Amino acid sequence: MYVLCSPCILHPELRATGITKPSDLVLFERAIARCKRFGIEMVPLPCPETLYMGPGRKPGTFLERLNTPAFASRLDTLEKQVQKMIDERGPPLCIIGVNSSPTCGVTSTYYGSEDQQPPKRMGRGVFLARFPGICAFDVGMFSRYQIYLAAPLFSQAERIYNATLADLMKQHLFDVFLPQEAGDDIDTRTKNDQEQIFSKNINDLDRADIVVAVIEGADADSGTAWEMGYAFAHNKPVIAIRTDFRRAGANERVNLMLEETSTIVTDNSKLLESLKSPLINKSDC
Repeated sequence: MYVLCSPCILHPELRATGITKPSDLVLFERAIARCKRFGIEMVPLPCPETLYMGPGRKPGTFLERLNTPAFASRLDTLEKQVQKMIDERGPPLCIIGVNSSPTCGVTSTYYGSEDQQPPKRMGRGVFLARFPGICAFDVGMFSRYQIYLAAPLFSQAERIYNATLADLMKQHLFDVFLPQEAGDDIDTRTKNDQEQIFSKNINDLDRADIVVAVIEGADADSGTAWEMGYAFAHNKPVIAIRTDFRRAGANERVNLMLEETSTIVTDNSKLLESLKSPLINKSDC
C-alpha cells in the first residue's frame, strides 16, 4: 500500500521561499507519522515548480509565473512519468497534496486573478488536476487521524459495540482512544482511581483530532455529552453516530445542544465518509 504525496511534505525545502510556517511542518510530520503508523509507503511526486524554476524561488500564482508553453510541456512529461509508475505499481491509496499550491493544491489553489476572480480559487492545482481519477486529500485533512471515542461503557453490550466501532476505524487508518481501556469498568473506584481515569481521558481528548460520540438511547449518556461539549469548546470536530430511529423533536434527532455541537450520522458507512477515510472517501476525486 502506498500514497503519492507532494514532495514538499517530505522535503519542505522544495517550497517557495518564506511560505512555510511552523504549523505547516507540524502537519507534514503528522502525515508522515500516520503513514509510518499504518505501514503506508510515501512516494513523492515530482515537483514541477522546482524543476521549472529551481530551488529558492519566490512565491507566485500559476498565472504570474507558470502559465507558459514550456511549463505545460514539463507537466506533460511529468504526468507521463507518474502514470508509468502507477501502471507498474498499481493505483495508490490516494494523493496527499498541499492546499493553496499552484500545482499541488487539492481543494484550493493560488491560480491567479482572472476575469475579476480572486487569485485563490477552489479546485486542484494544475498538476494534481491531471489525475482526476485518484482521490486526493489535503495534508491538513490527512494528518487528522487520532480519534477519541466518547460512548457509554457500562454494559457488556455497550463495551462490545464500542470495541467493534474502534476496530472498524482502526481498519480505516485511524488511531482510536477508547476510554473503557482506561479501567473504568467497576462501580467501586477509589478517589485516586477516579482522578487517574479523569486525567487520562482529558489527556486523550486533548490529543485527539476528532471526537466520535455514540449517542444512542432515549437520551445521550451524560459523560458522552460532557465530552462532546469539551471537544466543541476546544474547536475539535465532533461526529456523533446514532442508529436509534427515535427523535427528540420535529427537527432534532437528539437534544438540541448536542445536535448543534456535532455532525450526526446514522450508520457506519456515513461515519467513515464523514471521517474522510482514505480507504473509501471519493468526495475529492
